[in-house]
Amino acid sequence: MAKYRLVLLRHGEGAWTKENRFCSWVDQKLSSDGIKEAQNCGKHLKALGFEFDLVFTSVLSRSIQTAWLILQEMGQEWVPIQSSWRLNERHYGALIGLNRAEMALNHGEEQVKLWRRSYDVTPPPISESHPYYAEIYNDRRYKCSDVSQENLPKAESLKDVLDRLLPYWNEKIVPELKSGKMILISAHGNSSRALLKHVEGISDEDIINVTLPTGVPILLELDENLHPLGPHQFLGDQEAIQAAIKKVEDQGKVKSAEK
Repeated sequence: MAKYRLVLLRHGEGAWTKENRFCSWVDQKLSSDGIKEAQNCGKHLKALGFEFDLVFTSVLSRSIQTAWLILQEMGQEWVPIQSSWRLNERHYGALIGLNRAEMALNHGEEQVKLWRRSYDVTPPPISESHPYYAEIYNDRRYKCSDVSQENLPKAESLKDVLDRLLPYWNEKIVPELKSGKMILISAHGNSSRALLKHVEGISDEDIINVTLPTGVPILLELDENLHPLGPHQFLGDQEAIQAAIKKVEDQGKVKSAEK
């Protein structure tokens, strides 16, 4: 029997997810489909009888909005939410705003897969001339973070995401988990993958094949040492979830008409 249980998810579809663009640290609201995904996620978690004591999100709106909608559907709006940049999506550097399929056409599908899914490959860093540089680094949410603005990343590999996430996991989330609280983490594709890699001990080579669809809750059941009792479980219609995973994987491929 599990000593601790934790629900983790990638936020609902964002506006740029729908456009197949690298969103990263650009703040985007949920798309209309993303709102429905979050609401359906809340309905499903309610039907399964989950009761949360604490929610953790990134400081990006799509992560927070997803948490709000889930709690609203569950009738648990009062549950406290804590937000940190350390749960943010991976910083995609100079790739931010670019279309994944167009990048695959220009640089090859394998290179785009390495940028998106590999453990230690870092994309080119963002520069001050980048169209979204000022929007990101002048944002007030980062002026009150626990690191100085000059120490915020300019590009990250998945390894970098895990490195900045682990202190928050160990110092903030784990103590709450060990106190007996049922926790929901509403995060992003890569911050969720990084956390799964750490908790489940997924190898550097195998993490490239871990794909998370939007708006699908993942259940982790852990023993007293926070070791998993089994692989993570996607909660919901398994056929629909596999179709959603394929949709995410196909985002980094050249469109058929362009091949």
